[in-house]
Amino acid sequence: MTLRTARRASLVDQVIDQLTSEITAGTWPVGGKIPPEPVLAEALGVGRNTVREAVRALTHAGLLDSRQGDGTYVRATSELSSAVRRRLETAELVETLEVRRGLEVEAARLAAARRTAADIEAITAALERRDAAWTLGDHAAFVEADLAFHTAVVEATHNRVLTDLYRDFSAALRASIGAAGTLLEHADVPHGPIAAAIEAGDAAAAAQATHACLDRILASAAPDH
Repeated sequence: MTLRTARRASLVDQVIDQLTSEITAGTWPVGGKIPPEPVLAEALGVGRNTVREAVRALTHAGLLDSRQGDGTYVRATSELSSAVRRRLETAELVETLEVRRGLEVEAARLAAARRTAADIEAITAALERRDAAWTLGDHAAFVEADLAFHTAVVEATHNRVLTDLYRDFSAALRASIGAAGTLLEHADVPHGPIAAAIEAGDAAAAAQATHACLDRILASAAPDH
């Protein structure tokens, strides 16, 4: 952790800001448990009551989830993320996939125009993990690798707003990718054409390949399937 000792009057606000920074930076990932109260109090140089108030505020904001007798877990990376997640929890799979298509098609188009060598390396590595997980039939690993692939594509856009929005959407994406994986149990949707088009700098082909990928998943997720 990179927490700093709080010194000014508004200790609770300072602790809220610092805890939020750690959550946003991914020090404590979504679904992960944050350090216990005594540890945070010592690291911040404040009393446990101050930490408790800050955690309560972040829980009310939807970033944290306090579980009696178990600890406190990260629920979202921002208030926007929390609001998006709450909305998507009640959305139909098809609705979520339609939003995925909109975000990912534009991301692929921009990534093809802006990708760097490091971006290509990240996309390729995620694609290899995705294909390996599918071959092994490891569904949990496949979901994570598939999300890592799409996240790498989005990060290759170097558009901070799009990247942040996609990260906020990631919790619901895990559920939709998992469901899509079940729907397509015997017919994986190849992502190689997306990666190849991005590497070649062909924006139109990258968008088209991504659109075709999501169209196929949407077709399988339609109510009549």
